[in-house]
Amino acid sequence: MNDGATDILDEQLEKARCGERSALTLLVQRHQRSVYSLALRMLGTRDLAEDLTQEVFMQMSGNLRTIESNRHLGFWLRQVTTNRAIDQLRRRARVQMRPLEEEAHLFSAEENSDPLLQRHLQALLAELSPPARAVVLLRYQEDLDPVEIARTLEMPVNTVKSHLKRSLESMREKTSGARPARCEDNST
Repeated sequence: MNDGATDILDEQLEKARCGERSALTLLVQRHQRSVYSLALRMLGTRDLAEDLTQEVFMQMSGNLRTIESNRHLGFWLRQVTTNRAIDQLRRRARVQMRPLEEEAHLFSAEENSDPLLQRHLQALLAELSPPARAVVLLRYQEDLDPVEIARTLEMPVNTVKSHLKRSLESMREKTSGARPARCEDNST
């Protein structure tokens, strides 16, 4: 994002701190897609994600004075969203997943993606522990590096790297086991 756009968003943040509703609305609109998407992938259902998104923005509204800049706001929203989602997942033994068809447009931006593979990957993601799921989503959905993930989740960088390594190994192992083995032509 260029400096002009950043300045405008920082200005909107200041206006929102002073109680200007239109500025708060603009901030919510600017960040709602990423908060909802992260919540949906963490929790697995639209209803839970919508509720969590609303809770996060209500909390944001009450904490505007502590947020220093729009960049800090993005960090703060990711942190609050993942922490609240982890808390919800820990309270529930297992979240019921909805069929892929209801959420298909969120899983892949590619028109030619494989829906069966997407469904399988979503199921594997749902099997991860809440902290491991948060780490994987922050890395591959939000494109954060391990240091930023560690700061967001308030965990050691080595723990983040360990979650990534174990989660990816587990998902690869389960994915490779799901693919049919290729037959080699030994007739030569």
